[in-house]
Amino acid sequence: MLPQRVARLRRLALIGLVGALAVAMSACASERGSGGGANDTFVFGAAGAPKNFDPIFNDDGESFRPARQMFDTLVTYKPGTTQLVGDLATAWTPSPDGKTWTFTLRQGVKFHDGTPFNAAAVCFNFDRWYNMKGAAAQSQMIYYGDVFEGFAKNEGDATGDPVYKSCQAKDDYTAVLNLNKAKGAFPDAFGLTSLSISSPDALKKYNADNVTQSGDSFTYPEYANDHPTGTGPYKFESYDKTNKTITLVRNDDYWGDKAKTAKLIFKIIEDENARKQELAAGTIDGYDFPSPADYASLKDAGNQVLIRPAFNILYLGINQKNNPKLGDVRVRKAIEYAINKDQLAKNKLPSGAYAQTQFLPNNVPGYTDAVEKHSYDPSQAKTLLQQAGATGLTLNFYVPTEVTRPYMPNPVDIGGAIADDLKAVGINVNIVQEPWNGGYKDDVQKAGKQDIHLLGWTGDYADAGNFVGTFFGRQKAEFGFNDPTVFTALSNADAQVTPEAKKAAYEQASVAISQYVPAVPLTSSPPAIVVKSTIHNLIPTPLTDERFYTVTKG
Repeated sequence: MLPQRVARLRRLALIGLVGALAVAMSACASERGSGGGANDTFVFGAAGAPKNFDPIFNDDGESFRPARQMFDTLVTYKPGTTQLVGDLATAWTPSPDGKTWTFTLRQGVKFHDGTPFNAAAVCFNFDRWYNMKGAAAQSQMIYYGDVFEGFAKNEGDATGDPVYKSCQAKDDYTAVLNLNKAKGAFPDAFGLTSLSISSPDALKKYNADNVTQSGDSFTYPEYANDHPTGTGPYKFESYDKTNKTITLVRNDDYWGDKAKTAKLIFKIIEDENARKQELAAGTIDGYDFPSPADYASLKDAGNQVLIRPAFNILYLGINQKNNPKLGDVRVRKAIEYAINKDQLAKNKLPSGAYAQTQFLPNNVPGYTDAVEKHSYDPSQAKTLLQQAGATGLTLNFYVPTEVTRPYMPNPVDIGGAIADDLKAVGINVNIVQEPWNGGYKDDVQKAGKQDIHLLGWTGDYADAGNFVGTFFGRQKAEFGFNDPTVFTALSNADAQVTPEAKKAAYEQASVAISQYVPAVPLTSSPPAIVVKSTIHNLIPTPLTDERFYTVTKG
C-alpha cells in the first residue's frame, strides 16, 4: 500500500481545488441512453492529431487524450487532483528496499477483445516494454526510457542500465515487479498513461512492436493505428484521418461505472479560433485550451470556462551540440537575461501565469528560492555575450505551429516575443516554424536540429523527477549536453525514497540546474477547458488528463 506519510504529503502538495471547478453533478439516469441520440454523443474539439493509439509509443497530450479513455493503468490519480488511487490494482506494496512492488489486481476485468485481465497480462506488458527491439521503437518509448532508464538491449537513445528486472505472476491476481534499484518516482509513475496495460492477444495479433523509421518519419503497426485494445470505459471504433475524427464507443463490459454517453468523438481542429467557431455553431460540445482573450466572451455566450491549476512549465530549450558558442555557460545565461519573462506571462499567457526561475511549478516539493536567478537584464546579457566572444551570435530558433498546448496557447506569438528580446541584445534569430505533428517534436527531441526551441511540459504526477528528471536526467538530443554534476544530482534525488530526503535532494538539483542553465525556464500558467452549458460532470484536472466517461449532456 502507499505509505501513509507519502500519501499525506501528496494530499498536501496539491490540489483539491478542482472540486470548485467541477460542473454540477445534475444529470439524470434518463439521459444515459443506450446510443443514437444527440445527447448520447459527446463531441470534443481536440487541438491536434494523435501520433498513434499505442500509449507506450507516445508522450504528448493529444495522443494521450483518446488513449486515456480506452486504457487503464495499475494506479491512477483521483479526478481533479494528483492524489494516487487504485485503478487496475487495488493495492500496491513496496519491499523495504524499494526494489520489489507487489500489486493486488482487480478481479472481473476484461480487455476489449474479451480476453481476461490478470497478472500474466501485467507481466506480458512489462516484459514487452523491457525486451522491445529496434532503435526506432525504443526511441519512441520516451516515458519508458525516462522512468526505466534502459532496455534488455539498448538500441535507441536510452543508454542507462535498466531499472526493470523481472515480473512474476504469483497467482492470477498478484503481480510482483522486481527492480534492479529503487526509484523515488514509484509508485506514482506506475500511473503514467504510457504504462497503460494492453491486451497481450491483441498486441501479438496486430504485430504491435513493428515500428520502423525512414529518415525522420516513423511508421507504426496495425495495433497502434487501428486496434488499440485496453480495458477502459470506451473502445476504439475508427479514426477518419480525412475528416479528422476519432470515434470511440462505450465499453458495456467496463469493470467500473459505465460511460454515460454511447459515443465519444474527438474532432481534430488545430486552429484555436476555428474551435471557438465550432463551439458557437454547436458542432462540438467543448474544446481544450481556449485563448485567454476569449474567456469573457465564451462565458457571456453561456459556456463554462473551467480553469485548471497551473501545473506546467514552458521553457526555451538550448541545444549545445550544433553551435559551439552555446557550450559556454555565459552565453546560455545571456539568453536568459535577455528574455522578459514577466512581460511574456502578462501579455502572451492566461491570467494567473507567472515568470519562472526554475523547471518546477511552485507547488511541487523540490522548488526552492535558493536557485541562481537570471532576471531580465539586457545590459547584463550584452556584457556576457561580449565576455564570451559571442557578439553577433546567430541562432536557429525552432517554433511549433498547428498546436496549442497547456503551457503555450499560441507558440508562434510566444516565439515572436522571445525572438524580439534576443534581437534586442544583438542575437540574430532565424525562426524555423514546423507543424507539431509534421516533424517538430522529432526534429527537436530526436534529431536535435535546432539551436534553441520552444517546448514545455505538463506534470504527469506530483514529483519533481517527472519534470527535471525527464528534462535533464540523461543525455538527450534535445539539449546536447553531458554534465556529470547535473546528472548526478538528479540521479541522487531520484534514488531517495522518503519525501523529506527527496525534497532536499531535488532542491539541490534545482540549484545545480540553475547554475548550469541547460535551458531557460519561462513561465507556468493555468490552462482552461471550455464546454457548453448543457455539459455536466466534466472534472478538470491539473494533470490535464480528463476522463470523459462521467460526462452527460442535456
